[in-house]
Amino acid sequence: MAQDLYQTPARKLDKFVFDVLQPDSTFLRQAGQAIDTICEFLKTNCFADRPPPRIKVDRIVKGGSLGKGTSLKGGSDADLVVFLDCFKGYNDQETNRAGIIQEIRRMLEKCQQQWHFEVIIETSRWPNPRVLSFQMRSKTTVNESIDFDMLPAYNALRSRGKPHSQVYVELINCYSRGGEFSTCFTELQRDFVVERCTKLKSLIRLVKYWYKQSLPPKYALELLSVYAWERGSRDRAFKMAEGFRTVLELIRQYKKLCIYWTINYDFEDELVAGFLNKQLRKPRPIILDPADPMGIVGEGSRWDLLAREAEHCCHQQCCMDLYGVSVQPWDVLVSAASQEVAAICPPLSPASSTRAPLTQKPGASRGRCQLFTDPQCLCSCQPEQSPQGSSGFEIHTRAEVCLVTAPEPGPVYTGTSTYTRNQAVAIQQPREQPSSCTVL
Repeated sequence: MAQDLYQTPARKLDKFVFDVLQPDSTFLRQAGQAIDTICEFLKTNCFADRPPPRIKVDRIVKGGSLGKGTSLKGGSDADLVVFLDCFKGYNDQETNRAGIIQEIRRMLEKCQQQWHFEVIIETSRWPNPRVLSFQMRSKTTVNESIDFDMLPAYNALRSRGKPHSQVYVELINCYSRGGEFSTCFTELQRDFVVERCTKLKSLIRLVKYWYKQSLPPKYALELLSVYAWERGSRDRAFKMAEGFRTVLELIRQYKKLCIYWTINYDFEDELVAGFLNKQLRKPRPIILDPADPMGIVGEGSRWDLLAREAEHCCHQQCCMDLYGVSVQPWDVLVSAASQEVAAICPPLSPASSTRAPLTQKPGASRGRCQLFTDPQCLCSCQPEQSPQGSSGFEIHTRAEVCLVTAPEPGPVYTGTSTYTRNQAVAIQQPREQPSSCTVL
């Protein structure tokens, strides 16, 4: 792990990020030039040799850490997702992507003679690869190179803004592996992070630098960092050590994590709602991709090893104040005694009309609900829209989500919620005692 980070005093973490982690303008300029070269190649030359009807590139999206603005100095790849008109659906992408990748590879080898870059292509060991990985190395300057991951994808998102629920209905009906088509939602993944404040992106850089191993994907840690800030601070000038300490605390308590956002998908469509309910019953940790409900980010990874290192990191200088006292994480604790709770109700269909109505306290408005006492059943109403119309998310801690068949005598909690779509919703299983950790 990064000993230079561990030896950095907590008060100097901002300077550490600026001096050590933030890429310089030279790298960003070189990366931009290389990306422009590849994009021009894809649009004009890549499929020029094919007989009509020729494949058309609908658009190219820069993803990954470079696209999100969270790249590390000397250690970031350029992810380019190429949306093609030849893919007519998710399954079509899965069936035909290997041929497309082979064609792109052939044309890259042919066209590189015209560039100031040498292209070194990595051979995939998979029979049906999802990605073409290669490196562009300068022919004139030593040690100047950019690593690329190029991924052909189906253009599932036809317009900007929140996707129509039918986009996710079609995805669920494909019966694919979780995250198989996450490339189709690259723009949503990118925008989820790129719109955050600059200092939060610095926190993400710090967490990724600390991580530096192939345990949970870096994307999972990006999402944890966003969640920690949204739930615990929202201050654009927060203390870096407190944010870092909070992410470490979340990792330490990974067995209780169950986090998702409703910025792009929600419970309004019955099929999507049923699928989400199944996802949220899976073993913890659960961090749903805010762009792709099929993707549980970090599923099957060795979170236990990362939690062990997080425990060790909490006792290093980077987590100690000037007097040698541990920096306290933000308060993201869910207290069963005082937490105001709301949840989300899928719409009723004729087949499910026997479900119990959701009772509300007198005078409660939309988004202010109570829960029933059944520890296996949690249901609620859609949250209120904030004036800015920005994103929202829901967080469950060891909660089971299912359909309610009959009301139980009395609510679990007496409090009501008036949260907006910018605030977290935390639900804790009633039979458990309040946790002493800072995990939702």
